[in-house]
Amino acid sequence: MIAALMPNYNRADIAFAYGEGAWLFDERGRKFLDFGAGIATSSLGHGHPHLVNAIARQAAKVIHVSNLYRVPGAELLAKRLVAASFADSVFFCNSGAEANEGLVKAMRKTCADAGQPERYRVICFEGAFHGRTLAMIAATGNAKYLAGFGPLVDGFDHVPFGDIAAVRAAIGPQTAGVLIEPVQGEGGVRPASVAFLRALRALCDEHGILLGLDEVQCGMGRTGKLFAHEWAGIEPDVMSTAKGIGGGFPMGAVLAKERVAQVLVPGSHGTTFGGSPLAAAAGNAVLDVILAPGFLEGVEAAGRYLGEALGGLCARFPLVFETVRGMGLLRGLKCVVPNTQVQAAAMDEGLLTVAAGENVLRLIPPLIVGTAECDEAVALLERAAQRCLAGVEVGAK
Repeated sequence: MIAALMPNYNRADIAFAYGEGAWLFDERGRKFLDFGAGIATSSLGHGHPHLVNAIARQAAKVIHVSNLYRVPGAELLAKRLVAASFADSVFFCNSGAEANEGLVKAMRKTCADAGQPERYRVICFEGAFHGRTLAMIAATGNAKYLAGFGPLVDGFDHVPFGDIAAVRAAIGPQTAGVLIEPVQGEGGVRPASVAFLRALRALCDEHGILLGLDEVQCGMGRTGKLFAHEWAGIEPDVMSTAKGIGGGFPMGAVLAKERVAQVLVPGSHGTTFGGSPLAAAAGNAVLDVILAPGFLEGVEAAGRYLGEALGGLCARFPLVFETVRGMGLLRGLKCVVPNTQVQAAAMDEGLLTVAAGENVLRLIPPLIVGTAECDEAVALLERAAQRCLAGVEVGAK
């Protein structure tokens, strides 16, 4: 008989009771170092007092009112994001997939309102992941995610990641813009080069099309900048973000320049829960921490330290790990053995990680970690690698 929860997840048989900082504790009292962070979502770790207090205070006042009325907390959060980014205006939603849906709708409507309704197609990249809605699995283009869900939502063209000539060749009279993750997360922790991102910006300008960035996973401080594209010194026309923006509270956002934002007039787009008083309280609390002096520099330093330590791990265990990828606190270990085997062995040793494409193991800890947590993670990975080499059955602890 089917379980009450639908069977669409392969869940590990662990239930967590509470967390402290970068650590989680299960119902049996076992301790786990969380280098998965709820898939890059628990940006401030677990039980962060500023975030907890902000949510508790707001929950005691009002949780939800809908967007039929003003939400002062959301207005404040939008102003702060605008002041800290390229954007002129912000739309709040609930998830990364929803943010990407809004981004694509805004790109299409920008073209339509400019008298070019035929421009609705978006160029995407092989290895991308943009979400699980019908449109976003089409934007992702992965056959595994598309199987069984009927005809593809039209309007997405795919080219090899990092190939500017292929992008140029794909641009046609129906192209509205380009959508890219500055760092592909699910696709194997693959950063786009600075040169490629700059070339994309120039190519979009040359053809009068829009540049959209998906920073759902790599944004909100994860690379050591508030947004990953800042490393390339470029600005998109529109961008999605989510995951870490609420520190674990469901939230997403579309940030846009005025040219794009102005087309989303009343009635053109909306959401029931997006930018609620409770979500805005969480978002503002997270931003308080991330934008505090020195915090992002600390993330960059911790990420650089982790990357170097993982490089050493690869050198010591070449039969398990091939190379390290990524930037900041979004790192990937390209595995020689199946990444799921390493993931399970790491869990047995007390380290939580996330699998990714191209046989990569993702390490995406809370942004609050320092060298001590990074050292502990590498030590646990070393023990996991030894288990893999010894053929020790995982799940034995």
